[in-house]
Amino acid sequence: MKTIRTEDAVGHVLYHDLTQIIKGVSKGPKFKKGHIIQTEDIETLLSMGKEQLYVYEYNENTYHENEAAEHLAEICRGENIRQSGVSEGKINLTAACDGLLKVNVELLNRINDVDKVMIATKYSNSPVKKGEAIGGTRIIPLVIDKSVIEKCEKIAGKEKLLSVMPYKKMKVGIVTTGNEVYYGRIEDTFTDVVREKMSHFNFEEIGHRYSTDDMSSIAKHIVDLIGEGADFIMCTGGMSVDPDDNTPGAIREVASKVVSYGAPVLPGAMFMLAYKGNIPIVGLPGCVMYCGKTVFDILLPRLAAGEEIEKWDIVSLGNGGFL
Repeated sequence: MKTIRTEDAVGHVLYHDLTQIIKGVSKGPKFKKGHIIQTEDIETLLSMGKEQLYVYEYNENTYHENEAAEHLAEICRGENIRQSGVSEGKINLTAACDGLLKVNVELLNRINDVDKVMIATKYSNSPVKKGEAIGGTRIIPLVIDKSVIEKCEKIAGKEKLLSVMPYKKMKVGIVTTGNEVYYGRIEDTFTDVVREKMSHFNFEEIGHRYSTDDMSSIAKHIVDLIGEGADFIMCTGGMSVDPDDNTPGAIREVASKVVSYGAPVLPGAMFMLAYKGNIPIVGLPGCVMYCGKTVFDILLPRLAAGEEIEKWDIVSLGNGGFL
């Protein structure tokens, strides 16, 4: 730091907070550490008895925290990401649309491994709303060598750390299975739960079928709904290991690819995901009907964004999958 006459301090950066006391009115920091002194600040500073100031010495080889934050925000800002203005050296990143937040976690860790910089984000694959804050960045000191920021930019290259995948417009067919519902022995309370979950995304229900426990009947309803234009099939019921639970077999019969029957998530271990071409078919276990959060709530935003789920995506849910 160095000492400078207040009248000569415009454009310089304060080294510490400056407190203003107005008797009977207020006492507190009028100018905070890191403030860049403006012309209009001079009279106020002089009225506070500050004829000399401690300011930072930085040069063409350093960035002020505000400048550094702008560079780091640029590394973050992929598709459908907006940034706030800089405040006290920090920039927040927000979603430009409703969708699925994607974080390049490997790149995030490599950047945060660089000394004196930080970027924090929400979890990758989180559903986010337009305008929602999803991350923030700043440097730790008030000024930083440009070489440190240049190192971060070199690590990132052309990659961006954050993006939001907007939800796709998808036509959904629902198949409710079970003799007990089909023959009216009990009321269907599952479909309304599924519809409520669908309401948070860009789904349109184009058909709903009730099926007996007969495997061929379930399979036929799935095929019929796909033929009617459904590009997402949700099957409820019949996902356990009882003799009457034939939904997994029906899905296998129709699907061109079975990703997984079973998931390392509780509740939701009996969840099934398969594809007919690029059309996802999910088998939803009974817990989806009565538990607040299950494996379906974790994977539905990804499916709603049109992301193709692979086996490893489901395998990796075990870490944090005890809901």
